[in-house]
Amino acid sequence: MKNLKLRTFATALSLSVLAGFASPSLAADAPLKVEDAWVRATVPNQHATGVFMRLTSPDAGRLVAVESDAAKHVEVHEMAMQDNVMKMRQVPAVDLPAGKAVDLKPGGYHVMLIDLARQITPGDHVQLTLIVEDAKQQQHRVSVTAEARALNAKAGAAQGGTHGH
Repeated sequence: MKNLKLRTFATALSLSVLAGFASPSLAADAPLKVEDAWVRATVPNQHATGVFMRLTSPDAGRLVAVESDAAKHVEVHEMAMQDNVMKMRQVPAVDLPAGKAVDLKPGGYHVMLIDLARQITPGDHVQLTLIVEDAKQQQHRVSVTAEARALNAKAGAAQGGTHGH
């Protein structure tokens, strides 16, 4: 009887995850929490835009890459002061300390979509895949949906919110 209850619970949990009723931030094969994922909308003929989110990993890891069909090139970038000038540069990875939230936000670490496939308008949903490497250097793919917000949107603005799946 106990095994039947356990199987029933496991089946119900699996179905709720598939139906999207479980925490939308949990990844398919990696325990990474993704919150408030959003992409900045673009104007016609704009070739690049930023994607922002909050990542929390229960175990130490690193964000090593991001993929998306929304652009030809997807890079992880950092904004930093260099010789009293704010500069943006690509970084090979972003550390994810165990249990600590890491914000990918305007003016800091963020994802760049370069050579966009099309204009991104407010309300659009952009699919991304985060490639996260754990302490054993095993890579996990985390599917995320980012909702497009207006050009003047601020980080953390709860405008319908978005989440990973």
